[in-house]
Amino acid sequence: MRYLASPAQLRASLLRWSLFIVPLVLGLGMLSGIAAGSGPANAWFATLRKPALYPPPATFGIVWSVLYVAMGFALALIVSAWGARGRGVAIALFVVQLLLNLSWSPVFFALHRLTLALAIIAAMIVAVLATLVAFARIRRAAGLLLVPYLAWICFAAYLNWQFVALNPGAEQVRSSGAAVRVEL
Repeated sequence: MRYLASPAQLRASLLRWSLFIVPLVLGLGMLSGIAAGSGPANAWFATLRKPALYPPPATFGIVWSVLYVAMGFALALIVSAWGARGRGVAIALFVVQLLLNLSWSPVFFALHRLTLALAIIAAMIVAVLATLVAFARIRRAAGLLLVPYLAWICFAAYLNWQFVALNPGAEQVRSSGAAVRVEL
């Protein structure tokens, strides 16, 4: 049997794809958060009651950076799997879940639509689960790289649900950006 590419060529292909895809996914995630004004500096968000399990704000930047890198590398593993059955579907599923992911921050932080954000994250869980299964069928490692992401968005869905429960009427509040935050 003859191979179309040597193992070294396959590794080089994965490296090239990784060098393109990982920064792209990480950059898109960062841009979504920045454009939405996400995080504790958001005046509207600062006024919301936080769930008991809400982690320190710095946690989110660290965790999301690691997850976006893992997601990018998982996608690179799939993109570099030339000729694999289901590769196109797996890539399409990844794009769908990423679009849902990138839409969550603007909906939650910029539009102040907590309930819609909860619906988006619920759809994201389904999309990530489908992507994880599709990736694992092609390359087991690619599927495994998405497991922490799935766990984190399940936790994020819980937090989103708690924000809805703890902050009735928060969707109608429009922040002027003039809020003063005082911590004791």
